[in-house]
Amino acid sequence: MNETKRIVIVGGGITGLTAAYYLQKEIKENNLPYEVKLVEASDRLGGKIKTVRQDGYTIERGPDSFLSRKQPAVKLAEELGMTDQLVRNGTGQSYILVNNKLHKMPKGAFMGIPVQVRPFLFSGIFSPKGKLRAGFDFVIPKSKKGSDQSLGVFFRRRFGNELVENLIEPLLSGIYAGNIDDMSLMATFPNFYQLEQEHRSLIKGLQKTTPKKKKSTGKKPGMFFSFINGFESMIHTLENSLDEGVVSLNTSVDHVEKKDQDYHLLLSSGEVYKADAIVMATPHYTLPKVFSQYDMFNEFHDIPATSVANVALAFDQSAIKKGIDGTGFVVSRNSDFRITACTWTHKKWPQSTPEGKALLRCYVGRPTDQSIVDFSDEEIIEIVLNDLNKTMNITQKPEFSVITRWQNAMPQYTVGHKERIAKVRDEASRELPGLFLSGSSYEGIGVPDCIGQGEKAVADVLEYLRG
Repeated sequence: MNETKRIVIVGGGITGLTAAYYLQKEIKENNLPYEVKLVEASDRLGGKIKTVRQDGYTIERGPDSFLSRKQPAVKLAEELGMTDQLVRNGTGQSYILVNNKLHKMPKGAFMGIPVQVRPFLFSGIFSPKGKLRAGFDFVIPKSKKGSDQSLGVFFRRRFGNELVENLIEPLLSGIYAGNIDDMSLMATFPNFYQLEQEHRSLIKGLQKTTPKKKKSTGKKPGMFFSFINGFESMIHTLENSLDEGVVSLNTSVDHVEKKDQDYHLLLSSGEVYKADAIVMATPHYTLPKVFSQYDMFNEFHDIPATSVANVALAFDQSAIKKGIDGTGFVVSRNSDFRITACTWTHKKWPQSTPEGKALLRCYVGRPTDQSIVDFSDEEIIEIVLNDLNKTMNITQKPEFSVITRWQNAMPQYTVGHKERIAKVRDEASRELPGLFLSGSSYEGIGVPDCIGQGEKAVADVLEYLRG
């Protein structure tokens, strides 16, 4: 009864790190006879969370923040004693680029859907015909119950093409780096389906359920949190909290084999780890190879993944003769731009940039333009500067640039995603008890979603080992 149970976590991104942290905490607080190992194929932990500090700049190569209302990330920051290092984003006007012109983002919207109608009626983003068509949301019946559909089909039916392509699509598809006409409603934004089922009209549903904002004379706080020393400081704190010997870097899992009493993990080093439970916190496309003898994971071949690149450009402020009075913009698919968005980082995160300098962060790699991610640094910079100068006047080359490519990094939750994942997990629970799948490929790609999945994996592992 006192034999030590072994738990192996495969993957050292934020999901795997979270799982390791909470497992270690449970083991110590409850004196459990378990031990944890985390194996990571690369030479560092953190996955897509990566911060560069250069010449006084703090540059994020991956995620730069998380929503302050997302509790798993806030809770983890508190657990790590990092609440005093949290900073909110600077607030300011944001824009959307439609038909090669910057327009102010309409106020009173939730993910591009009008909560306050008046700002939309006076917005130059939509034609009178487009505004009239969006108003059909008040009278169109709700969807049939139960079946999944694409976000594009769902929103076009309710609001028409203009509102979708000029506002909703740039905001929603930007989160997932995907095509709104392929993305699953039930796997990405099931709350919109529930609103429609309960209130019929999405606008009415949001008006009834959105908390009323208290009147304030001061500047409203930003909705996002980051860390004063960069997002990767959270990764370093997590890593330092783990006991010596828990983490093995430069160690990939080549194969997993189920034995009578446990699992054997064949590592790239030739070593074999034995495990009573496994948390696979790696991308979905790694599982068919690692579990090659199990056909159930072939289902993951049907989950595509897109590639993206972000481009950080540092300037002296004098180089930008004509800028924008705001924190950035997203780009409508109706514009002939190859960038999908631009953040004025020195305004959104003032602590990231030295006084008198400007830091712009642009994104490329929409689903129909994947080849750009493989272009040379010089080619990408030229494309980005050409796009930026369509709306502003930059007279000098950047002092330096940091380009980050994330190949096959954005799993696509296409229609039927939830059913595919549920099917694989159901089969795995029968054939491979003690194996748990966790991470951005499954139930949310944002940092808080991944942290939440790491927490859930811990609960599942403990329930399994105790049971």
